[in-house]
Amino acid sequence: MRLFPKQIDFFEIFEEVSSNVVKTASLFVALLQDLDNIDIILKEIRDAEKEGDMLTHDIIKKLNKTFITPIDREDMHALASRLDDIVDMIWASCERFSVFKLKETTKEAVEMAKDLLTTSEIINKAIKALKKKKYSYVQEYCIEINRLENRIDRHFRDALVRLFDEVKDPILIIKWKEVYEYLENASDRCEDVANILEGIILKYA
Repeated sequence: MRLFPKQIDFFEIFEEVSSNVVKTASLFVALLQDLDNIDIILKEIRDAEKEGDMLTHDIIKKLNKTFITPIDREDMHALASRLDDIVDMIWASCERFSVFKLKETTKEAVEMAKDLLTTSEIINKAIKALKKKKYSYVQEYCIEINRLENRIDRHFRDALVRLFDEVKDPILIIKWKEVYEYLENASDRCEDVANILEGIILKYA
């Protein structure tokens, strides 16, 4: 029986979580480029969403059992939750393609998805930099995440303008508006992650 329990590497788990976010975003881009295989890709995205849930629960469980944590447990809990939210929002947007039986994509959806993938990759880099205490790098990554969030917001506005200007079918407008909204919400959660990371480095830099 150990007098002191084995140290838990929370950053390693967070790297797994952020890598899973990248995987999910990458699969969504693949889905938009290959709607003929939507069922296969949707299953992979669903599996990634379940994996994200498991990793998030693992972090929260370990937090409840650990007395000393590398950063404030409130920040770790918030970071885990927001990362999980990104995957959930991407999954929700993907699922709408199947539920709504959408047979083609749009330029705006592809642009939003690709920028979301880039944002996810930067989040993954920021988590790795945080582990190494490279706080200036984390700050730079957060600035880039915010820049991309603004760009996705512009894509979202452009998508809505084109949707209401060019699409005559009101049901189709409702369907696409929901897809876009979930993507925009995923981007908002990425910005939340950046805000949490900036709060952490303010405490420890």
